[in-house]
Amino acid sequence: MAGLSGRSAVAVHALAMLANRRGGSLTSAEIAESLDSNPVLVRRVLGRLRDARLVWSTEGRGGGWSLARAPRDITLYDAYAAVEDGQVFSRHAHPPNGTCAIGRNIGDLLDAEFRSAERALEAQLRGTTIAGLLRQVLDADSASKAR
Repeated sequence: MAGLSGRSAVAVHALAMLANRRGGSLTSAEIAESLDSNPVLVRRVLGRLRDARLVWSTEGRGGGWSLARAPRDITLYDAYAAVEDGQVFSRHAHPPNGTCAIGRNIGDLLDAEFRSAERALEAQLRGTTIAGLLRQVLDADSASKAR
């Protein structure tokens, strides 16, 4: 199964940080620090987000990454689609035995089930914006500080 890479989580994390910056920019090193990750990985993900026109960058002193659209206009699906390749679910890499009743018939049935699951995932991701997610993150942070 191809599955999701960690790129989606990195992309959403970066977009939420940029949304929290409210129009300002952040460097890939600043984002990487929050992720406790490598700035090179973050730059790769940000490059894909830039290609999808979700962020833009400025070079030089004082440069960095900024949102290209309002956080309320960017969904988790936008981030996912920008950075993930291929399907979440896929058939086994080797064709099954065609002389077996299961092997002969399961592929098309699995394709239909997997596509249905992917449509549900996409619908779920389209229902959450970066602005909404950021609100949840900040609310969770406020609640944890109040304890």
